[in-house]
Amino acid sequence: MSISGLPALPAAPASGPSDVAARLRDALLGASFTADGLLELLGAPAYAALARSETVPALRATRGDTPLEVLVRLFLLQQPVPHARVAGVLPIEACLESGWLVRAGGDEVAATVDVRPYGGPGGEDWYIVSDLGCAVGGAGGIGSRDEGVVLGVGGASTTLAGISVRMPVSAALDLGTGSGIQALHAAQHATRVTATDLNPRALHITALTLALSGAPAADLREGSLFEPVRDDETYDLIVSNPPFVISPGARLTYRDGGMGGDDLCRTLVQQAGERLNEGGFAQFLANWQHVEGEDWQDRIRSWVPRGCDAWIVQREVQDVTQYAELWLRDAGDHRGDPAEYQARYDAWLDEFEARKVKAVGFGWITLRRTAAAVPAITAEEWPHPVEQPLGDTVRAHFDRLDYLRAHDDAALLEGHFRLVAEVVQEQVGLPGAEDPEHVVLRQNRGMRRATKVDTVGAGFAGVCDGSLSAGRILDAIAQLVGEDPVLLRDRTPAQIRLLVEQGFLEPA
Repeated sequence: MSISGLPALPAAPASGPSDVAARLRDALLGASFTADGLLELLGAPAYAALARSETVPALRATRGDTPLEVLVRLFLLQQPVPHARVAGVLPIEACLESGWLVRAGGDEVAATVDVRPYGGPGGEDWYIVSDLGCAVGGAGGIGSRDEGVVLGVGGASTTLAGISVRMPVSAALDLGTGSGIQALHAAQHATRVTATDLNPRALHITALTLALSGAPAADLREGSLFEPVRDDETYDLIVSNPPFVISPGARLTYRDGGMGGDDLCRTLVQQAGERLNEGGFAQFLANWQHVEGEDWQDRIRSWVPRGCDAWIVQREVQDVTQYAELWLRDAGDHRGDPAEYQARYDAWLDEFEARKVKAVGFGWITLRRTAAAVPAITAEEWPHPVEQPLGDTVRAHFDRLDYLRAHDDAALLEGHFRLVAEVVQEQVGLPGAEDPEHVVLRQNRGMRRATKVDTVGAGFAGVCDGSLSAGRILDAIAQLVGEDPVLLRDRTPAQIRLLVEQGFLEPA
């Protein structure tokens, strides 16, 4: 299968024990061509450099002739390798016949696709297939500027995989599957996985990724957004790393959605609600515009469909010049003709100026279908490091929303709470001062949040071990500090709610 200037792909996987993908997988595993095997062979610095698409350290580390070194040069560094060396490692004739390898002149063979070992969350040995050149560009950007090019694993892919809620479900949808990494994860806990993409080449590569990873095949469908989904189909989990880049035009299918501004992300979020089963999750990576005179939180809140709770986290903000430069470098435009680079840069800034966009936000959006009369929408900025995977943290966030919705202030004071594990207290103030200016509670797990509390809040959290009700704890604090217990009970529930919502306290 070939699209314009891109090479033909290996034949689509077949079922049965003679399937070439299954034989190739066995050979790769036999040579320790795995994430752990690569780390041991290359060492941590070269392995990390490879993840940044820098190949020189890995080239230096694979000068030998072991089976693993041969496979690294062939599939990761994309170097021609002597036929005889490959024949000792892989079922070479079957790989040549099915299109995984091609003859490269002389007595050498070369890979037709990038095959990258990827460690699953349970220690599984998986492989992500992608187009050649996309992971070896280094500072030059992606290796191909063909519209239909399919990238492999990047930071966005692993971020979405890490934040996705993992629990047994009947049906999952990977919308805009690309190389198939999200479908691969979903196949571990979903009975049925549907994967869609506007790019037919991406669907073919997803099939290769699943087969080479030993995962069940997915229902692959071509089309944009929810177009391939039938009206009567709903899902328990929807995930998407969509072409969210806000760009002037649609040069590259994997990143440029072809809609104006952030309309693609808005449309995706708005249409997801009706595709979710009750209690189901939809999780997206997205970009959104920061428009003059408009609060970004109000903008994203307006996207949330009816009947859905939402948790929106802005992880980064770039001004329009930083944003344009990021994606110009991504395509390797900075390595080409300076006049063409300047023209593309101008076009990007013209687009932003016309839309009165001053910056662009990057982040995550999670929806959960709910029957609650008043859905809860949380929009926040948290640019600090978090602990991945976060799927359990995301699920717990929505469980806490349910708890808080079901408990008014009187019920909250009757409740029993525990301080979650690995929360520490920091006191901030001038050296030598008798009292701190403020107290900060900080999590060392999950979102790793930090939040200011007053002395009552800090004291309350510190004694929450599940044994006493919140009201009794406040009564004891009131007696200790000489405050009216009725007034303290009246003003503290709001602080307790915040500590529960943010995950510092959990119902016992």
